[in-house]
Amino acid sequence: MGCFSCINGTQKKQRKEEERQASAEARARAAEAAMRREEEFKKSAHGRAAQAQLQQMAKQSANTNKGEPVLKVLFLPQLCIWIIKLYIFAYLA
Repeated sequence: MGCFSCINGTQKKQRKEEERQASAEARARAAEAAMRREEEFKKSAHGRAAQAQLQQMAKQSANTNKGEPVLKVLFLPQLCIWIIKLYIFAYLA
């Protein structure tokens, strides 16, 4: 009886190793397929348009903040009004 458990143990180990190898091969094939799809997309018209749009967005984001303050002057009066309203409501409550 003890010998059969030894055979079953080796079969389980062998099965686990085969499953691990099959899983690794499947991951490798999936990665290759993903790379092929990415290359095909980059070569397609949609891929070139997406790349051009990303470059344009990067160019615009680089040019937007040229030393301007984050809080603009137009925002400050509205902020003051909100603070005044807050004090009024706190005083009335």
